[in-house]
Amino acid sequence: MLLYLTNYLATLHTGFGVFQYLTLRAVLGVLTALLISLLIGPYMIRRLKVKQLSQPIRQLGPESHFSKKGTPTMGGALILAAITISVLLWSDLSNRYVWVVLLVMLAFGAIGWVDDYKKLIKKHHDGLKPRYKYLWQSIFGFAAALFLYYTATSPAETALIVPVFKEVAIPLGFFFVIWTYFVIVGTSNAVNLTDGLDGLAIMPTVMVGGALAVFAYVTGHVRFAEYLGIPYIAGVGEVAVFCGAMVGAGLGFLWFNAYPAQVFMGDVGALALGAALGVIAVIVRQELVLLIMGGVFVIETVSVILQVASFKLTGRRIFRMAPLHHHFELQGWPEPRVIVRFWIITVILVLVGLATLKIR
Repeated sequence: MLLYLTNYLATLHTGFGVFQYLTLRAVLGVLTALLISLLIGPYMIRRLKVKQLSQPIRQLGPESHFSKKGTPTMGGALILAAITISVLLWSDLSNRYVWVVLLVMLAFGAIGWVDDYKKLIKKHHDGLKPRYKYLWQSIFGFAAALFLYYTATSPAETALIVPVFKEVAIPLGFFFVIWTYFVIVGTSNAVNLTDGLDGLAIMPTVMVGGALAVFAYVTGHVRFAEYLGIPYIAGVGEVAVFCGAMVGAGLGFLWFNAYPAQVFMGDVGALALGAALGVIAVIVRQELVLLIMGGVFVIETVSVILQVASFKLTGRRIFRMAPLHHHFELQGWPEPRVIVRFWIITVILVLVGLATLKIR
């Protein structure tokens, strides 16, 4: 919205033309979302406490988690609100990529909200039944995939870009739809599984989101794309504003979610942010790089799959508890140690992901 206002004001005074720069609007997106989170956060936490919307604590989980009883959840709604307001203020609302990411995030956030609502208000321990949760995730995931496929204007938009190899771009054809579905839904659930300790999921999300902002900017810039040997896709750069808003909102939420947490994200935030990361990676054609940078999410998900498969096939568990962060807790690691070490791993993986821009 403000972009249109500043464009008009630029006709009256050239100084307002600075707001046309994508980098400035991305930075403003960060600051706006951060400010909104910090200002609204305390009020939202108080309201959640009044409503007694606290996350149930697993009785079989680490004993250190029992002290978390009573901590309000559904704080992810704060993140979504901050991102949405910031994106609407600073992005080019005529850009189709911005709307795809925003609507996917809100759609998956709605699924998470229903899940949290059933757990916390209706007192259904399992929340939204898994088959219904995956049904709606599939509907929204396929809808986004089909839209991106049928609105693609160049072969690069539906080709699989292989990192490091400069000339390798595999045309996916209609398989792009299936691939995109798995990336969006898979990333959504991976972030949700990781969200089990204070700040464990939100900081990697912030770091990966910030890195994807770099990919979005260079992919949507003709000269940078040519110099780096990556496909140029017109309009993708605008997604950097969304990524900036995600970074700002995530940091603002971390202010309250850092150990010991004052509020939990809940499915409303985790499912939404994961889906947003997935669709952004698809848009900038860096799904394989997302797999690298989001290695913590991948490991957490794989640990659950291996645990379930092992128990069903052999009756034995590989880990003391899944997802993996609980295994380390039961091994005697204090919660802050698990969190910070997973953050450090993410920093390293994000740097490796960014390095693929130059190593070709």
